[in-house]
Amino acid sequence: MEDPLILEDPLVLRLVGPGFERDLERASHKVARDFRGFMAARSRFAEDLLATAFAAGVRQYVVLGAGLDTFAYRNPHAELRVFEVDFPATQAWKRERLAEARIAEPASVTYVPLDFERRALDAALTEAGFDLERPAFFSWLGVVPYLTRPAFNATIQTIARLPRGSGVCFDYALEPATLSALRRPVFEALSKRVAAAGEPFRLFFTPSALEHTLLESGFSRIQHVDKDALNARYFEGRADGLRLSGESLGQMVAAWV
Repeated sequence: MEDPLILEDPLVLRLVGPGFERDLERASHKVARDFRGFMAARSRFAEDLLATAFAAGVRQYVVLGAGLDTFAYRNPHAELRVFEVDFPATQAWKRERLAEARIAEPASVTYVPLDFERRALDAALTEAGFDLERPAFFSWLGVVPYLTRPAFNATIQTIARLPRGSGVCFDYALEPATLSALRRPVFEALSKRVAAAGEPFRLFFTPSALEHTLLESGFSRIQHVDKDALNARYFEGRADGLRLSGESLGQMVAAWV
């Protein structure tokens, strides 16, 4: 695989389990390589922002839609409490995978079962011991495109009500109408694939419309991060030529209270 790594994660292959090697040929396809690069960069970007927030005094980290994210199990910050929020069945499956991989669940991680479409985030977090009076940082990766607009709005409004210093980082899908003729077929193929799996794309933004929504919700500072910014941060000077392509289906944004 590519070297150097964008994100150092010694646990993920253990968590995914055997059989990964069979996918290496498919994963080396140009489009798949682009997606893998973006997924690694988005996690790295979120963890870099978390490190900055921790240095500023934040001691609560919430991973929304945690999936197989492994940060809580390689957390370098002894004073940081991690809340993993996810759909109950997904969370139960992950904990089974952790047990099978012999990856210990540290005392610093708390599991928060939640369906974003059915229950308020603040209520679920409070029940799990989260302190609404203290700042927190949130990562929300690979989730927003699958939500309804009301569920998205409710979540960002909850975060925006937290004390100054709180923030959120997430990726989002660009409005299909803004995609080029080169990228539109990729979007359509991916859209059909996720819809067939029962998780259709629902929510799209333009950067300007998203910024307006975030500011209106109560955030004071917005940082847009497109593929050029991610390439400059994480892909410069690589001998293997790995870079995010000229056309992207989505990008990153960070918002601060």
